[in-house]
Amino acid sequence: MSSNKIVLTCSDGESFEVEEVVARKLKIVEQMIDKDCPDKAITLENVTVKILGLVIVYCKRHADEPRPGRRVAAEKAEKMLEDWDKEFMKSLDVDTILQLMEAASDLNVNGGSLLDLTCKSIADSMKDKSVEEMRKLFNIVNDYTPEEEEAIRKEQAWAFETLNRNRRS
Repeated sequence: MSSNKIVLTCSDGESFEVEEVVARKLKIVEQMIDKDCPDKAITLENVTVKILGLVIVYCKRHADEPRPGRRVAAEKAEKMLEDWDKEFMKSLDVDTILQLMEAASDLNVNGGSLLDLTCKSIADSMKDKSVEEMRKLFNIVNDYTPEEEEAIRKEQAWAFETLNRNRRS
């Protein structure tokens, strides 16, 4: 792989110059590089500077994935990468993770691994939460009247029973 530098420009107009191996972790960018874009900046319209910065941090860390060969070393490196991923996600708030999830999907980061990581993080943050706790977590305004909410709870009683049962376990 070449050591060319690729310029990625986000929707805010800010640019990042990254190694080609890092830029290729964004599959949509990889396709552009393969076509004819490596000599000019690649604009990523739907990604802000904050999120693109996080995507680049993730891609740099994942640019040196374990290679086949020395199995023990590769397994250790893979475990270290998993630990890094967990800490990376812990350092982010829910809103940022949601934005990162959208960017990971749009850019097909690392063949979907960042999307998987962000989805798992969101799912973990929702686990065993009540409806009220999820509303607070995701800043969802309850626009149901008390009567409407009561009707939904009756219609969907099985869901609320399952949630309550899981929370007690």
